[in-house]
Parts: sequence; structure tokens; C-alpha cells
Amino acid sequence: MSQILAIVTLTKDRIAGGAPIFVVEKETELQQTAFTLEKILDANAHDLKNGTMILVKHT
Repeated sequence: MSQILAIVTLTKDRIAGGAPIFVVEKETELQQTAFTLEKILDANAHDLKNGTMILVKHT
């Protein structure tokens, strides 16, 4: 079972849900934020290729 722990996105208006959402302004900030959260949350960052990355905990 997997759980989405966080979402990092460039497009605030296209994202909703129960996980924490981090809105950033640039692609470089998107990657940097996602990879930092990946380490903090001990999760995996997955790039959805649409300006959004999700942090997932795989169990």
C-alpha cells in the first residue's frame, strides 16, 4: 500500500486533495522542494511531468 504524503506544484488552481500542497514559482524550485521533502519524509518523489511532483511513501 502507498500513501501520498505531499504535493509540490507550479499550478495551484489544478490541485486539490487531502495531502499538504506546496506551491512554487519555478521549475528549479519545484525540484529542490520535492527532493528536500523526499529526504525529510523518507519518501519517494515522482514527477508527473505536468509541473507537479508527488511525495509517496511506499510500504
